[in-house]
Amino acid sequence: MRILGLSGSLRAGSHNSTLLRAAADLLPDTAELTLFAHLRALPPYDEDADLALAPAAVEVLRSQIAAADALLIATPEYNGSVPGVLKNALDWASRPFPDNVLRAKPSAVIGASTGLFGAVWAQAEIRKALRIAGADVLGDELAVGLAGDAFTAAGALRDPHVAGALAALVRRLVEHTQAPCLDAAPHFDGPGRDRTCARRIMSPLL
Repeated sequence: MRILGLSGSLRAGSHNSTLLRAAADLLPDTAELTLFAHLRALPPYDEDADLALAPAAVEVLRSQIAAADALLIATPEYNGSVPGVLKNALDWASRPFPDNVLRAKPSAVIGASTGLFGAVWAQAEIRKALRIAGADVLGDELAVGLAGDAFTAAGALRDPHVAGALAALVRRLVEHTQAPCLDAAPHFDGPGRDRTCARRIMSPLL
């Protein structure tokens, strides 16, 4: 099973990229996580540029989300909200609506910040944006506060309770993604979505 990890920080020493790598180490043997490496290259969303062939970095983003079985997003919190580069990536991924690469994609959101609350507001905003785009979003939350001291030099979480919560969250994401559909009839046939069904479709909150 393939999980695509999307970090909302461009910084080389990003706590959220570290958090995704920690999540990768906690996955069961049946799953692997790959970090999306082209966030910086995405241009600002422009509908005039969103043509049959979108900008190259956008095509990479969409193809990697489509090829993944699930999506794990780790976000910091900037000024009490979502980092612009991450929101921009989701805006590109959400088009064309409704048949976008996020449609029915099992997804989970986690976050780390240097403040006390671990980017909980930004996490909530990302979950909302994913649901509106049609993703199949877990309600689980993992907030890593005081992130500057939260990781060992090797990148593991220092607090065993937080590490255990992260392990439980990624296990639920894997189990949710692998769970058989309650409705045997597929709701949508398309790249990366051959096992989805009606129960995975969220109504857009427009």
